[in-house]
Parts: sequence; structure tokens; C-alpha cells
Amino acid sequence: MRRTKEILTAVGTLACAVGIGFVMQSSDTAQQRYGAAEAARPVADNGALLDVEGIILTSAALDSPIALPTPDNQVIKAAAPQSLPPAPDSHSATIPAACDIVAEAQAVAAAMVKVTLNAACLPNERLTVHHNGMIFTEVTDDKGRLNVTVPALAEEAVFILAFGNGDGAVAQTSVPELSGFNRVVLQWKGAAGFELHAREFGADYGDAGHVWSGAPRDMTAAVLGEGGFMTRNGDTDTSDPLMAEVYSFPVAAAAQEGDVALSVEAEVSEANCGLEIEAQALELRGSDQVKTQNLTLAVPDCDAVGNFLVLNNLLQDLKVAQN
Repeated sequence: MRRTKEILTAVGTLACAVGIGFVMQSSDTAQQRYGAAEAARPVADNGALLDVEGIILTSAALDSPIALPTPDNQVIKAAAPQSLPPAPDSHSATIPAACDIVAEAQAVAAAMVKVTLNAACLPNERLTVHHNGMIFTEVTDDKGRLNVTVPALAEEAVFILAFGNGDGAVAQTSVPELSGFNRVVLQWKGAAGFELHAREFGADYGDAGHVWSGAPRDMTAAVLGEGGFMTRNGDTDTSDPLMAEVYSFPVAAAAQEGDVALSVEAEVSEANCGLEIEAQALELRGSDQVKTQNLTLAVPDCDAVGNFLVLNNLLQDLKVAQN
């Protein structure tokens, strides 16, 4: 009965949400979906379903609602000579050596790309990784190295790794396997609390076919044609990071046909309550161009902490047919 009530309420708010199903989940539902640990967090006293307000849905090729730097406006400095020789008879010191930054990209299984960076002169430094509209924050280790695995969003995949001082590097590789995958990206900035959820072939929350950051699977499931998997890129230990969650489904190798229901969710927390939060969704379906949608969402006040906002119709569900 509770499930029916939630569905009816979501349908009733569709017109207000410009086609986005929007529900606040109460703590009872949170326990059913996420387990006791999630439900134990404080919730609003009334557990009421929330009316929709403050949602903006747009479509733009590369625009972002979160003022992210993009390859178009990010300047990457070319590597300079190690040092300049002093003029004859000059006693001045030589100019310090420039920073050698080397990046490489290598395609691996499931249309993923292993990206490595070596910047010995920039240890423990924040940088942003750009790839075909996706962007996320990383930090080099104490030797100036970075190793990340990133879902490809283009068969000719180019990755720009940019430091705040303008230094950086570019790496690229071919990913022919990408044509067999559909991918959906949800990206945001800071502690907005967003989550991407996929429920495969009629799965309910908590079932084996419910794929999200709490049950992400790994690329093995895709390689074997068993289902999709979720990855997250971005360093949550740095301040105000750019984050990206990606759901990948192997449409070419799928062992069954049917629908994959996709939803964007956000938990109301002390970090986002009463604020407007922003995100961007990127959808790659087969050989089509990446489709981009921007989202601005008004989060309810802090007496609703612990509840969940569910946007059911922001993303188009995947239609999987057996080959």
C-alpha cells in the first residue's frame, strides 16, 4: 500500500516537475531500500511527500550549471626546456627547470581507460580530469603520480589533466569496444548528495539488479553480459570536489532483454538542506552524440534531513534487446 501511495504522489507532481517524477522518501522506505544503517539517520518528523519546486531542466551540448572549467577555457602550458643557458660572462643563476608532466591512456576491458599521470614536481596537488563533457577532481600522490580508470565516452578518447596553475597534459587512446555500451553520467560539485540508480529488468531497490554506489558491481559483470556496473570518479577527501558517477551497460553482450530503470536521487543532509543543488547528466546511447541535461534542485529545509528526493524521469530508461 505504501508503494502505491508513493507512485500516485509521484504521478501527481509530474506536471509541476516538467516531466520529472519527484518523491521524498520517508525513513521507513529508506530502511527498505538502503538497510537499517541508512534508516537510522535522523528524518523529518512527518515523513511527508514533498511537492516539487525550483527545478530547471535544460539541454545543452557543453553548458554546465556548476560553473565547471572546460577544455575550451582551460589553458594547458606546454613543457618548457629544462633550463636556459646563461649569457656569456654572466654570473646570474640559471632559470629553474620546468615541470615535466607526462600522461598516458590505455584502453582496458569494458570500454574503460586506464589514465596515468607522472608530475614529480607537483606532489599532493589537486587537478581536474576532462573527458568529452565529463569532469572530476583528483589529487596526485606524494610522488606526483595519479592512476585512475575512467569510463570512455568517445571511441577516440581524449583526456585533459589540468592543474590549477595552468600546467597539465593530454592523453588519448582508441576504445573501439565502446560501441557495445550505453553510458549514463551524473556529475556534481561538493556535498550535494546526489546518487545515480539503475534497476535492471524489473529489479526493486535492494535486489541483485539494483546497481548504485552502494552495490556497484564491477566490470566483470559487463564483460560476461550479466548486467551493468557503476563507477565513481573524484576525490572526496579534497575540498569541494567535482564528482562523476557513471552507469555502464553492455548492450551488445546483454544476456536478456528488457528495460533498465534509471533515476537520480539526493539525500537531504546537513550539508545540503535548504540549499539549491546542481548537477549535470550526460547520456551516451550507441553511436549517438552525448546528450546533456542540467538540473537545479531546491532541497527542503533541515527538518527533512535523512529523507530522499527521487527524480524518476530525468533520465531515459535503457531499452535492451538481445542480439
